[in-house]
Amino acid sequence: MKLTAEEVDIGTRTPTVLLNSTDASELGAHPLDRVRIQHGSDVATGIVEITDELVRPGLLGVTRQIKHITGDVDVTLASRPDSAAYITRKLDDVELETTEIDTIVRDINRDLLSDIELGAFVSGVYTNGLSREEMMALTDSMVAVGDVVEWGTAPIVDKHSIGGVAGNRVTPIVVPIVAAAGLTIPKTSSRAVTSAAGTADTMEVFCDVSFSIAEIREIVSETNGCMVWGGAMNISPVDDKIIRAETPLSLDPPGQVIASVLSKKKSAGATHVVIDLPYGEGAKVESLHDAREMAEDFSRVGANLGMEIDCTITRGEQPIGRGIGPVLEARDVLAVLGGDGPAELRAKGVRLAQVLLDAAGADETASQLLDSGAAESKFREIIGAQNGDPRVSPTDLEPGPHETVIHAERSGVVTHVDNKLVNELARRAGAPKDHRAGAYLHCRTGDEVTDGDPIVTLYAEKREKLERARSFCADTTPMRIHDPHEALIEQW
Repeated sequence: MKLTAEEVDIGTRTPTVLLNSTDASELGAHPLDRVRIQHGSDVATGIVEITDELVRPGLLGVTRQIKHITGDVDVTLASRPDSAAYITRKLDDVELETTEIDTIVRDINRDLLSDIELGAFVSGVYTNGLSREEMMALTDSMVAVGDVVEWGTAPIVDKHSIGGVAGNRVTPIVVPIVAAAGLTIPKTSSRAVTSAAGTADTMEVFCDVSFSIAEIREIVSETNGCMVWGGAMNISPVDDKIIRAETPLSLDPPGQVIASVLSKKKSAGATHVVIDLPYGEGAKVESLHDAREMAEDFSRVGANLGMEIDCTITRGEQPIGRGIGPVLEARDVLAVLGGDGPAELRAKGVRLAQVLLDAAGADETASQLLDSGAAESKFREIIGAQNGDPRVSPTDLEPGPHETVIHAERSGVVTHVDNKLVNELARRAGAPKDHRAGAYLHCRTGDEVTDGDPIVTLYAEKREKLERARSFCADTTPMRIHDPHEALIEQW
């Protein structure tokens, strides 16, 4: 069919074409079919959307991904990519071959799958899991389609937590400790997906986090380390696309987590990695048994990539720090580096840093580097290299101007603090988009509280968001308090 192709300004992730329903009927095309578009020697494939309003008969609307093909074009039906059939096999719980997984990854990278097909792949992995062989194949392929940073030296150490624990901001503590020991630790981190802050969100309170690979090399050459947003780089780009498909339903299947983490670490040039696996009620991994199985998978898949993986299994049934939200977590980090701060955050940061120091054969201990002030000095040096103010103090980091304190309604013992609900509480207040929004926890599991004691302080940049958080707090049970003289009381 002869049509005239023109660019249309609609935002789509995939190369999409808009067909008028009249032309679609004549061509025999249906929504989400593929068509082949040819203009001279230029050829492209687009995913069909049908409309009666956006393009008139005889026109073909093309999105920005294929806007190089305009003018008079030949349009013919095209077959679905082979990867679509492989995704169906995964939905049928068939273990995929290495070549099949590689085809899926390459088609995702080239945006050849529709959102529905990509969602189906994520659903298949979530429902049926991945064998260890599939994990290895998926990780290898995800590394292969992106950039890989070569540092020309070893060891290159790194750290990752699988997440799910509120206030678990140990990366800005681990990185300066390890860098102060003279080791190279180029840390790429993510932004929050379902939590109140990711490491990149918290570091953005201090400095810039978006850099090119060349700029990161300069920062690391100067300071031994960095803490940057991985999304600004082309490392394991398929991972970011898969995460976008997982986010709406908060899906995070273990096999995909392993492929995601290790593909990023391998692409960033890491040789030694410590993986933090928190487990417990409300964490991503609920049982010690599951955490041990996941640790084994991480180690095997990492070894297949030529990396040394050390997994630390930690308790994750409650928040680690006291601040939940970018600015509040940043204040906790500065406090720990300055010799104060939440004891649990300090202890976990020291433990993870020590694993990396031991793996690399460093002489100094993590506690020594923290207590001497060397880690704080290195942290400020990294902030300066990333265009921040190295003289920043906790008083410079003010939370949102709108605040309210939630008090205990009776005396008792805190028996549980729910990670998911605490994260959601801070998100209702505006975090992570509003950096100064969040929640500050005044107590942890095991603490005794008296009627009227402050339990949490909520901060927001906008009053309506504060009210939204306060309402959420009243309608849910983020904290359980047990009165030994009465039945279990669930309240804030």
